[in-house]
Amino acid sequence: MSDEQSASVPDTPITTAALTAFGHGGGDGPEPPRKRVISWAMWDWALQPFNTVILTFVWIALYLTSRMFLDPQVRESGLLADGSYMNCNSDEFMASDYCQGLTDLSEWWGWANFAAGILILILAPVLGQQADARGSKKKWVVGSTIAVALFQFALFFVDADPKHFWFGAFAVAIGSVVNEIGNVSYYAMLSEVSTPKNVGRVSGLGWGMGYLGGVVALIACIPVLFLVGQDEPLSFKLVAVICGVWTIVFAIPMFRNVPESPAYDTSQRVGFLRSYVVLAKNIAALFRTNRPTFWFMLAAAVYRDGLAGVFAFGAVLAAQGFGFSFIEVIVFGLAANLVAGVSTLLAGRLDDAIGPRRLIVVALVGLVVMAFAVFLLKDLGTIVFWICGLLLCAFVGPTQAASRSLLTRLTPPSQQGEIFGLYATTGRVASFLSPLAWSLFLAWFGGIIYGVLGIGLVLAIGLVLLLLVRFPKDVGV
Repeated sequence: MSDEQSASVPDTPITTAALTAFGHGGGDGPEPPRKRVISWAMWDWALQPFNTVILTFVWIALYLTSRMFLDPQVRESGLLADGSYMNCNSDEFMASDYCQGLTDLSEWWGWANFAAGILILILAPVLGQQADARGSKKKWVVGSTIAVALFQFALFFVDADPKHFWFGAFAVAIGSVVNEIGNVSYYAMLSEVSTPKNVGRVSGLGWGMGYLGGVVALIACIPVLFLVGQDEPLSFKLVAVICGVWTIVFAIPMFRNVPESPAYDTSQRVGFLRSYVVLAKNIAALFRTNRPTFWFMLAAAVYRDGLAGVFAFGAVLAAQGFGFSFIEVIVFGLAANLVAGVSTLLAGRLDDAIGPRRLIVVALVGLVVMAFAVFLLKDLGTIVFWICGLLLCAFVGPTQAASRSLLTRLTPPSQQGEIFGLYATTGRVASFLSPLAWSLFLAWFGGIIYGVLGIGLVLAIGLVLLLLVRFPKDVGV
């Protein structure tokens, strides 16, 4: 990979949407009303229960991939003499029918997630471009919000029966696709609630509201699951309904107080299929004019999907692989959010001290080491996952923050908006890698614990790609 740039090739505008607000913010006009800013950020709060409660720590990990969806005979075969169930991280039980059944459920969820990743790869890049060109970003956000809420309501009808597994899996997987499509337009609306001077602060407010929303939503689940019963399907059905109501109620401020974005003259208004041609031209233009940034975005697309895999499958591994109880998974989720948040705050200081590239490399090495440590030390029990799992979460935030910092240093000020838009888009094109690696490793080796090796492999490939990038010496990375 080379850092050479073709001086003879003129700069080509890159108009891919998603975070194009950096380019459309336009001038130093007055700041938008505070009410509009907060209303925009509330959307992150509104959608976070779907990500934190449904996708990550509760509904998938503790219900859909749990023994409640096993055939009754297989479920009973995992019951030990003391009334507890087998721990499937142990070599003693890994080949049992019970553990193989749990492995199959986790593998199948991985395949559903893989299908969602392919849909995101196909749809998200061009739908963002379409919304930007046609001035319909808010319509996409409103539509996707309502759809995500309806998918959460649909989960009430998923009974604890093997025959209902795929209905639940695809309801959540398609919900995640719709959520991603909404995210594309949501971040592209940043220009309606910020100016070039405060865009970072406003963007950070959205991230912060999402983080707090996830914590509060997890805490809100605890009374429901305790009062109704941790092994009662009704408790998980009610949690899904609560999340759906939460999504609708807390999205109302954004619906009411944030105006629709105009269609921007710099965006090409083309048909759906033609949007793929526009995207390809944008990527080709980046390759010609800023090759180090091109190679960095390729590496980042891979390792960022590995980061997504840590959260997508981490709680499943904890609950079904290491036998975490309901309360242990909830506490781990709260601790993971706290650790990730604190480490992200500290990342800024480390970034200034050692540079973003070194910070990303250190964090990715840590992630790969911890992933393989979880596998190699699995026989030591839950303490291994507590330590290594939280360290994994500690490395995620710095990697994300330093990646944005590195991209900022690589990109000329005049191209910040366009490049960040393309960065947001390419971050979704590899969203199928972690689910694919997870499911293949479970299928090949027959144990849930092997899934962490698949995630570790994706992270390792991203690390190697990053190490191969030759950055210009004058950007201080």
